[in-house]
Amino acid sequence: QVQLIESGGGLVQAGDSLRLSCAASGRTFSSYVMGWFRQAPGKEREIVTGISRYGGSTYYADSVKDRFTISRDNAKNTVYLQMNTLKPDDTGVYYCAAGSTLRAGAAGYDYWGQGTQVTVSS
Repeated sequence: QVQLIESGGGLVQAGDSLRLSCAASGRTFSSYVMGWFRQAPGKEREIVTGISRYGGSTYYADSVKDRFTISRDNAKNTVYLQMNTLKPDDTGVYYCAAGSTLRAGAAGYDYWGQGTQVTVSS
């Protein structure tokens, strides 16, 4: 079992950057595909990006390509989300998740953090 704790959210202006972190407990972090999801008010949770077990493959939603970068440090049991050129549409609660399939939707991930709020003002 994995416990995930996100950090780094906040209130920023359009065009700013934020870096989210997700710290995982346990000694099997590298056995999981890791993903970031977000949920805006009144909308379903959507996948933002994912990274394979050792970082060799990544996936990005079209809406964040060329602006967001996912990375992981298996020695630190941590996955990161660097978000640049933020837009008001990026506003939402961002969740870190651990699963087994890189391009899966939410159903493909087994463990979830509590989420961190990201608010981008115009």
